[in-house]
This record gives sequence, C-alpha cells and structure tokens, in this order.
Amino acid sequence: MAEKDWLLGETPNPLSDRVAEIREKLRDKNPEELAAYTGATYLSKGQGREFQLPFWSRDVIISFPDFVGCEAGSGEELNSFDMTMLAYYFDVSNSVPLAGEWIAFKQIPGGMFYAQAFQGYTGDNLLKVFGDDLEAFIKANEKLGGRREVFGNAAFSYQILPHVPIMVVCWLGDEDFDSSYRMLFDASAHHHLVTDAYAILGSNLTKKLIKAKG
Repeated sequence: MAEKDWLLGETPNPLSDRVAEIREKLRDKNPEELAAYTGATYLSKGQGREFQLPFWSRDVIISFPDFVGCEAGSGEELNSFDMTMLAYYFDVSNSVPLAGEWIAFKQIPGGMFYAQAFQGYTGDNLLKVFGDDLEAFIKANEKLGGRREVFGNAAFSYQILPHVPIMVVCWLGDEDFDSSYRMLFDASAHHHLVTDAYAILGSNLTKKLIKAKG
C-alpha cells in the first residue's frame, strides 16, 4: 500500500504514480457526467472547457480534457500534490450523496489495517500540541475557517471537496480517561476518494491546525 512508504517519509506524494494514467482515462469521460458526479460546475466556452469547484475553501479551475488546475482568482497553477488529489476525486467520485453520518478512519474500506498509524500522526499529534487547551484548539479551527459542530467537547468540520467533508473532534479527559482527538469522515467516504487520500487529507489538516496554533 502506498501509504506505508508515505508514513515512513520515503514518498512525499504516494498517490502520484497513477495521475498520468487517471488523466488519460478522464479524457474519454463525458465532462457533464463528471461534473454531476463530483459536484463541480462545467463550463464550455468556444474552445475552452473547464470545471470549477471548491477545494480547501478556495475556488479552483480545472481545464478539460488535459486536467490542468489553477486558482480561480489568481490563475496560479495548482501544485502537483493538489492536482493528484483532484485527479483521484474526479476518478472515484460517483455522485453518491453524503450520508450525514460520521465514521472513523478504520471504518473506511481498507482503513482498518492503518487505523493505528493514522491516529498516531493525526489525533495523537493534536493531543501532543493542544493537550487539554480546548480554547487553543477552538481558536486554531476558527482561524482555518472550520465550521463548528455539536460533537464531543469541541468539533469542527471542513468541506475539502463538494463530497468530501472531514471533522476533527476533541474530547476532554477526566480522572478516568485522557483527552483525545480524532478525525472523522462521512460514511459515504469510499464513494469519493481512495482510502490513502483520506489519510493524506487528515495529515494535512493536522499540520494546518498545528501551524495555526503557532
């Protein structure tokens, strides 16, 4: 599994190997169907064809059929890491609606085997940094634009892609249990991205929160 190498720090972008293959496959897809599946907007203007969709709280544009992406506002080209995630999203997402039920990483098909490692570099790292400082956790999430949810002692959700939300939760400890932090996903997760991609998104959100705490 590609994630193993990534966890060891040997492969900075473990999903990149298949991007060229995915791009070639997407060239032959109906763009209007792709837009319907992914929640993107498809625009066709003369020779120009493109998708527009939100990604990490910013609008991006992806040209069709070559699948090159850029920021909608600045026109700055997206880096290879972001394009990898978007390529997988367009390849996997199949229009299944969000379930509205939050599940743990181990409940995503294929996630059980790496659930302990995932918790180690997400929730456990958050615990090391935030500990019992709930206020700092709340401020970091607010700084990133997270949406407050009624879950645990404090929880915030992020709409990474139209069909890909992630929620980060803090449960404060007591005399019997230590505090804990966890990343949760919608029960429809496997219909929209591969499991490795969720591992990477969870890691990215963890790093963003730690950086936001400063």
